[in-house]
Amino acid sequence: MTPSTPRLDTTDLARAAVFAGLIAVLGLPGSFSVFGGVPITAQTLGVMLAGAVLGPVVGAVSVGTLLALVAIGLPLLAGGRGGAGVFVGPTAGYLIGWLVGVVVVGLIVHLGGRRPVWWRTFAGVLLGGVVVVYACGIPLQSLIMRIGVEQALVANLAFLPGDLVKAVIATVVVGALVRGYPRAFRRTWARRIPPAREAASVR
Repeated sequence: MTPSTPRLDTTDLARAAVFAGLIAVLGLPGSFSVFGGVPITAQTLGVMLAGAVLGPVVGAVSVGTLLALVAIGLPLLAGGRGGAGVFVGPTAGYLIGWLVGVVVVGLIVHLGGRRPVWWRTFAGVLLGGVVVVYACGIPLQSLIMRIGVEQALVANLAFLPGDLVKAVIATVVVGALVRGYPRAFRRTWARRIPPAREAASVR
């Protein structure tokens, strides 16, 4: 008997909307641009958390919702940016990387429906939230700006320290949720926790 594929319900959509809002809010402090006009922001932290908490499917819905709103003109990216133009500028690859990266984060953190542990969470947010985003962003930045990939790669080293800090923060936040509020991870291992065990885990 083949198990049915989980379907998104209204709660999943609401959670996706909350994290889309979180990513947008993390852009409110603003940003500053480095080489090629690519901004350094806190929004990648929101992408990491979306994948780690929501999992690959709902996380992708969350980031996809944000990007769709940006595409129709809402200024939800850091610095009040929005509109279709951001998808043909130097940041285009990084935005694509958010969508791919959130899936990778979710798949690694919740590998096989297992309980998130700190080392897998850190590996997931590092690979999905940093490596994948760079892998998507740097080649497109190079193409759009008509520069060498090596030049774009070296320029983007300015992002690395901040992104490593975001990965650590995301790992700490996810660990705190696992201990204090496991039901935040609705579609994974936490869904199978009996109420008695959940109550005990909060004490």
